[in-house]
Amino acid sequence: MQHYQQLVVWQKAMDLVVLCYEVTKSFPSEERYGLTSQIRRAGVSVPANIAEGHSRFHTKEFLNHLSIARGSLAELETELMISQRVGFLSQEQVAKLLVVTDEIGRMTAGLRQSLEAKLA
Repeated sequence: MQHYQQLVVWQKAMDLVVLCYEVTKSFPSEERYGLTSQIRRAGVSVPANIAEGHSRFHTKEFLNHLSIARGSLAELETELMISQRVGFLSQEQVAKLLVVTDEIGRMTAGLRQSLEAKLA
């Protein structure tokens, strides 16, 4: 089995983390422990759970971690939309980020289906 760093979904999730850090740099300093932290932690959780799950010994454990990664992705999308609503991000910025989260979500779903097929 390949190393988790070779998974394209992990690589794209790592790129998403960088984007999350970039867009939150401009957030107000009082949001350091609010939305800034939440967005960054949710973003980091996606590739971290993919890597951790891939490194487990059992496919069911990998599937569980992919589920957690998908949950973190949904959390991130929600926090990005909130950031737009409160005026921290533009509609264009959020739209670009949501394209990336959607792609990662689809890739994660595909990987999940592939793994589930192995269990059947």
